[in-house]
Amino acid sequence: MENLDNLIQRQQLIKKGSSIVVGVSGGPDSLALLHMLYKHMEKLDLNVVAAHVDHMFRGEQSRAEMEFVITFCEELGITCEARQIDVKAYAIKNKLSSQVAARECRYQFFKEILDKHQATYLALGHHGDDQIETILMRLVRGNTGEALAGMKRERPFHNGYIIRPLLDFSKEQILHYCNENQLRPRFDPSNEKTDYTRNRFRKYVLPFVKQENPLAHEKFQYFSETLLEDETYLHALTEKNMNTVIKRKENSIVEMDINTFLSLPLPLQRRGIKLILNYLYVNIPSSLSSIHIESLLSLLSQDHPSGSLDYPDGLKVIKSYQTCLFTFEHDEDREYFHVLEIPSVVTLPNGYSISCKLTQVPIKDKGNDIFLLSEKDLTEPLIVRTRRQGDKIKLKGMNGRKKVKDIFIDEKIPLHSRNSWPIVEDGKGNILWIPGLKKSSFETRSIDGDRCIVLEFRS
Repeated sequence: MENLDNLIQRQQLIKKGSSIVVGVSGGPDSLALLHMLYKHMEKLDLNVVAAHVDHMFRGEQSRAEMEFVITFCEELGITCEARQIDVKAYAIKNKLSSQVAARECRYQFFKEILDKHQATYLALGHHGDDQIETILMRLVRGNTGEALAGMKRERPFHNGYIIRPLLDFSKEQILHYCNENQLRPRFDPSNEKTDYTRNRFRKYVLPFVKQENPLAHEKFQYFSETLLEDETYLHALTEKNMNTVIKRKENSIVEMDINTFLSLPLPLQRRGIKLILNYLYVNIPSSLSSIHIESLLSLLSQDHPSGSLDYPDGLKVIKSYQTCLFTFEHDEDREYFHVLEIPSVVTLPNGYSISCKLTQVPIKDKGNDIFLLSEKDLTEPLIVRTRRQGDKIKLKGMNGRKKVKDIFIDEKIPLHSRNSWPIVEDGKGNILWIPGLKKSSFETRSIDGDRCIVLEFRS
């Protein structure tokens, strides 16, 4: 294997004088990494700490592995932090799979040890064959973009970085290093079980790939690094362009203009959707894949003015005319009912506001954004609310009443906006005004010395 000095210098992973926590299971990969760093502690002025977690899945066998790691570190004079964690109990309590629970417990432990030793790096023993498995698994799963690059050689973690110095090396090279240095690692028998996806790839797919090209791990790592470089550039380009596409951005809502979005090149469209999903989801669901992105691209390019898609964990994507809304909110979340005091200003959940005041001063007409009502004609209370099924309004200059639903359609109000659009009515239940859209015949034509209520709509 390449000399660690040359490796670290070439990869520019570790600064001299650093404190490094090494995740050590007792297997050949992590043991080799720990030993390599140990041999260069003095030359590179490193403070190396081993961190081991016994997940308690295999009883005495896994406890013995913990004792092995502790003894190994004692013989080398390396500080060892080891802990037994009842991962099964944690998994049951938090309703997680055993693998996810183990990972959460392990990485929380790593964070604690990084803090305790004020370490900058968490070094993990993932190698080139692991990288092949990861990339192929993600490809089969339907991942796209940066995810297809597999594991990063370096990425931010907690208050420092996770580093993987062994990604350039194959499992065979690591086993050779262990034999050469008489390390006698432990082997976890659960790695042979085909219950797990990774183990199936390791047992059935990886041997075929390595048979085709024994240096496949180098090719996959090159693919990973160049793909990440491409994705970094495209991500910056996407962010710049999506600033012109997104009309509204809140904690659980993103609204974008469809025409502007569709004018972008297709690669930026796909990445733009991923950018929105990464913003909305705290943790990207494992069930979210390229199928969801392609389904949305198909929906947005269709001539039909409306449609919707249901994404994992309750995210709804709604197309209406030239607007596309991504939201975790449901219709019932946007319903409201407010009594308008005189004077007052009411801010609505959709960000709009309605102000109410009394005046005897002539008002400059502002179209449908202002409504005038003589004080003597008012039947209190004035109410602003969301629409109800069957709502009708008596429009100015029109005999009979018109359905509010039809007005929304005529005005091309997006579907997702209709259920939160304000309706103003009086104490008799007459709809006086649909702010910004239509006025009723109840509006006062002019102010002739009487006090008048002025309602103003701001979007």
